[in-house]
Amino acid sequence: MALRPAHVNIKALDGLAVGRFWAEALGWRAYSPGVTTYVGPVGDLVWPHPVAVGIDFVPVPEAKTTAKNRVHLDLATTSAAHQAELVARLQALGATPAHVGQGDVPWTVLADPEGNEFCVLEPREIHRDTGPVAAVVVDCVDPRAMARFWGEAMDWTLHEVTDDHAVLRSAKGVGPYLEFLRTPDVKTVPDRVHLDLLPYPGDDKEAEVARLRALGATDLDVGQGDVPWTCLSDPEGHEFCVLAPS
Repeated sequence: MALRPAHVNIKALDGLAVGRFWAEALGWRAYSPGVTTYVGPVGDLVWPHPVAVGIDFVPVPEAKTTAKNRVHLDLATTSAAHQAELVARLQALGATPAHVGQGDVPWTVLADPEGNEFCVLEPREIHRDTGPVAAVVVDCVDPRAMARFWGEAMDWTLHEVTDDHAVLRSAKGVGPYLEFLRTPDVKTVPDRVHLDLLPYPGDDKEAEVARLRALGATDLDVGQGDVPWTCLSDPEGHEFCVLAPS
């Protein structure tokens, strides 16, 4: 038994507008099948996508706080020229420079139109085949502990783990990485960005949820009411949801 990422979930005041920004940013398409806006690769809507990890923008009444998101996206580039072009194009679409204490680094930190931080990375060989999203990055206190939990939660393969950094990727070797970075700050506000996980066909959602609780996840009440998904938090308090197979 194991779970897979269905998509990255991002809360937004204007989900359609922010979704359109990210569709343009990634060269993907924004789909609006209901109250949320889903952004995924161009073509017929495929969910969950077999390679990419899409993004689902969920409308909420609360704006993002000034606190830095503890989950963000890293975007891949293929050359220095591509990085510069992408940064310029994103700013023309409405992104703004963001300062999160990064100092003098080879990547560029930006924020989307609602203030969600993300990075445009310099070219890296490891990201040559990820697609436009290089990684989903999670700030944490203990990368080793996060790697243990998430490695058991999902069927992704652990590629690297140190005291400062842990990296997982789909066992098929496709799509983005999931990275855990040790940071000095701790979580103080609910995550604006989180992962939604999905059981494989034929697997029992409630059994998966029970397995996650045994691994250290805790139940989470965010006012969701009677819904078909289950809200949980990982051992460091990062929220995530286990969706019901559709």
